[in-house]
Amino acid sequence: MTIHENLLGGPPPTHLPDDPEPRQALAAGTAPADVAAQHPTSSLAWAQLADEAFERGAVVESYAYARTGYHRGLDALRRSGWKGHGPVPWEHEPNRGFLRALHALARAAQAIGEQDEYERCTQFLKDSSPTAAQTLG
Repeated sequence: MTIHENLLGGPPPTHLPDDPEPRQALAAGTAPADVAAQHPTSSLAWAQLADEAFERGAVVESYAYARTGYHRGLDALRRSGWKGHGPVPWEHEPNRGFLRALHALARAAQAIGEQDEYERCTQFLKDSSPTAAQTLG
């Protein structure tokens, strides 16, 4: 037995590759719309757009941004070997954009009364990363 062996028999955690440019641009104060335009595959930029839209009451806009970030994240997860289930750890910073977009999608779905989507996304977040579900609320 190796020290990193998964004793539960589930898939190994998926760790997205680091893409520091969008994260650094957002941290430096670049507008999320500009970051998304320059890095359209960045779930983090789309999640930030979703959060800002939600905060100003633009729930449908938030939903659209979150859905874009979610799908960009799914694409990245699949390219990284993810098979549709298994851990996507919050502790691995490059995963946070996808997890934030998933959370934002659940939140916006609930706000527009799309209960099935809210429940699906909430469960997906918990299954992917209990830490993210707890951290993001």
